[in-house]
Amino acid sequence: MTVRVGVIGAGWIGQEHIRRLTHTVTGARVTAVTDIDAARAQDAAAPVDARVLPDGAALIASAEVDAVLVTSWGPTHAEHVLNAIAAGKPVFCEKPLATTAEDCLRIVEAETAHGRRLVQVGFMRRYDTGYRQMKKVIDSGRIGEPLIVHCAHRNPAVPESYTSAMAALDTAVHEVDVLRWLLDDEIVSAQVLTPRATSRRFAHLKDPQIMLFETARGVRIDLEVFVNCQYGYDIQCETVGEEGLVRLPDPAAVGVRTTASHSTEVLTDWVGRFRDAFDTEFREWIAGVAAGDAPTGPSAWDGYAATVITAATAEALECGHVVATDLKPRPAFYGGTA
Repeated sequence: MTVRVGVIGAGWIGQEHIRRLTHTVTGARVTAVTDIDAARAQDAAAPVDARVLPDGAALIASAEVDAVLVTSWGPTHAEHVLNAIAAGKPVFCEKPLATTAEDCLRIVEAETAHGRRLVQVGFMRRYDTGYRQMKKVIDSGRIGEPLIVHCAHRNPAVPESYTSAMAALDTAVHEVDVLRWLLDDEIVSAQVLTPRATSRRFAHLKDPQIMLFETARGVRIDLEVFVNCQYGYDIQCETVGEEGLVRLPDPAAVGVRTTASHSTEVLTDWVGRFRDAFDTEFREWIAGVAAGDAPTGPSAWDGYAATVITAATAEALECGHVVATDLKPRPAFYGGTA
């Protein structure tokens, strides 16, 4: 079966996924595209011979669309995901699932009422080879019970439009999701410390930030978010257990010895760092849709949790105190006991 995919949102990430579904992933074909900018939609659709439809509702209703990919502006995500659920079509939504906890819960309730999982949220780190290897080690018990996790998320620079709250809402959100998955544990509180600020930032920005999380089982997590580090795009993660530790490997790179030095290249953006993870993520999603299986990747509940936890983290930055996440109990539909 070839899965016919309709894409809502033809910006950079939408175009990148259209390319991926066309040239990298087998068993998929992009058949429809829509965007608030009709010319941009046409430019994205023409190379893959896809139809341009007037809006998300028309695309989701199209008989030529088997599954929906949402890559539009964040505040529009909830509307499109809810429409896809109502149509009974699988929907892959790039993060965020929605920009408010209330909209996330509307999606959770709609999917639960439908009775079968249709929604997958685009947290690609779960598909990265290094993180998957870490997950196997932690789940095997080789390092004993996890006690502490040390993380860093560093970008060389960000534009002036980047705000202090975005360090949690747009940047740390990936760590929030992958750590919940790695530890199979829930984050119950957040705190943010602001050390001496880098002179390389824009004046309005608090950078770097140190985010401190606690999980339901008492694991302590520290996350350095430094978005003007200058030297490259650098993702670090180390889990310390009772009997050992496991560390995320750096991307493979050759060592170069020259002029009395030994150097290894550092990547400069997230596109190169997680390209293979994106490819794996979409291969597995398309294979599941083709087989008629419910998605196994990050769920609507994971999207809700990430939105709530990052909002609590942004609040902690502003108030300077520990903030409880106050997540609702996880429904049985998503593997919980509520």
